[in-house]
Amino acid sequence: MGQLKKQFVRYVSLNMLGMVGLSCYILADTFFIARGMGGDGLTALNLVLPVYSIINGLGLMIGMGGGTRYAISKKGGVFPTALTMALLPAVAFPILGLLWSRPLAALLGAEGEVLAMASEYLRVILLFTPMFLLNNILVCFVRNDGNPRLSMTAMAVGSLSNIVLDYVYIFPCGMGMFGAALATGTAPVVGVLLLIPYLRGGSCGFSLRGGRIRLAAWGDMALLGMPSFIGEISSGAVILVFNGLLLDIAGNTGVAAYGIVANCALVITALFTGVAQGTQPLISDAWGGERKREAAALIRWGSLVTVGMAAAVYLLAAVWCTGPIVAAFNRQGDSRLAAMAEEGLRLYFLAFFFQGVNIVAATGFSAMEQGRRGFLISLLRGLVLVVPCAFLMAGLLGLTGIWLTPVTAEGLVLALTLVWMRKGGGQDQQKESWGEFSGEFEEKS
Repeated sequence: MGQLKKQFVRYVSLNMLGMVGLSCYILADTFFIARGMGGDGLTALNLVLPVYSIINGLGLMIGMGGGTRYAISKKGGVFPTALTMALLPAVAFPILGLLWSRPLAALLGAEGEVLAMASEYLRVILLFTPMFLLNNILVCFVRNDGNPRLSMTAMAVGSLSNIVLDYVYIFPCGMGMFGAALATGTAPVVGVLLLIPYLRGGSCGFSLRGGRIRLAAWGDMALLGMPSFIGEISSGAVILVFNGLLLDIAGNTGVAAYGIVANCALVITALFTGVAQGTQPLISDAWGGERKREAAALIRWGSLVTVGMAAAVYLLAAVWCTGPIVAAFNRQGDSRLAAMAEEGLRLYFLAFFFQGVNIVAATGFSAMEQGRRGFLISLLRGLVLVVPCAFLMAGLLGLTGIWLTPVTAEGLVLALTLVWMRKGGGQDQQKESWGEFSGEFEEKS
C-alpha cells in the first residue's frame, strides 16, 4: 500500500493543480468582467455559463469515458472511437453560435444591455467548441496513459494564458465581453498544442492508428463518462434555475451576487474534481488488475482528502475572508450586492463537506465499471434533487433558501453514497458496463 499511496499523492496533487488552473480562468473572467463591465457584465457571464458547462461536460464525458476504458483494456482503438463521438457537437455548436447566439442568450434570461453582452460572449465560446472538446479528450487520455504531469501542465499553461489575455483584451485593448470570451477560447488551444506532440512520441500508448473505430462502443464510453457529464451540465442547469429564481426574488443584483458565489464555488468544485480525476486512472488500473482492495482504498482516501479541503476552504472563505473576497468582485461598492454575496458564501459553502465525497464516489464507481451507480449519484446531486429543492427552499425561505439548496441536496445524496461505500464496490457481479466495448476490444484490432 505504501507505493500506492505515493502514486495517489502524485496523481491527485498534479491533477488538482491542473483543475485549479482550469477553473481559475472562469474566475478570472468573473473578476476582470466585474472590474471592466460592472454588474451587467457579471450578470451576462452568469447567464451564459450553462452553455459552457454543456460543452465542457460533453468533453469530459467522452474523455473520462474513453480514458477509463483505455486504462482498463489498454486497447488502441479506444482513442479514435472517442474522437468520433465528439464530431457532432464539434460541428453543431459553432453553427449554433454563428446563427442563433442572440436568441439563445434571450432564452437564458438576458435582456437590454445584458443581452448584447451575453450574446457576444456566447458566440465566441460556441465557435471554440471543437478545441474545448479535443483538449478535454487529450487531457484524459494522456493522464490515463501514465503521464499526469503533462496533463497538469497543459491545463495550467492554458489557464494561465487565459488569465493574462483576459487582462490584455479587456483593459489595454478595450475589447469588452468579446475579449473575455476570446481569452477563454484560447486556453484549450494552448492545451492542445502542448499535448499533440505527445501523440507522436514513443511513450504514447494510443494514437489515431491504434485500432478500428467501434461506433457500437459509444454507449459504453458514455456510461463510464456520464458522472463527469452530469456533474458539469447539472452545474449549468442549477445556475439556470437559480438565475430564474433570483431574478424574481432579488433582480439583477441577486443574479450578480450568485455569480460571485457560484464562480468562487467552481474553483472548490474543481479541486474536488481534481481529486476524483486523479484517482480514476489508479482505480481503473487496480480494478483491471483484479486488485479490488486497492480500488476501494483509493476511493476512501480521496473522500477523506475532500473533507479536509472542505474544512480549510470554509474557514478561509466563509469565516475569515468573506468580506474581502466579495469586495474584489464588487467594484461599485454596492452594499446590497455585498450583503447578499456574503450570506451566500457562508451558507452555500456548507455543501462542500458533502459534495467532495459524492464527486469522488461517483467517479470511483464508474472507474470500477459500475457506471449506473456513478450515474445515479451524479444525477441525484445534479438535477433530480437540486431543482425541486431550489423551488421548495426558495418558497419557504426566499434568498436564504436558495443558498441552502446545495447543502440539502448534497447531504441527501451523501446518505446514499455512504450506504454504497459501506457495502463495498469490489464484487464481480456488480460490474455494470454495456459490454460491447470491452468485448470487442478484446479482439485484435
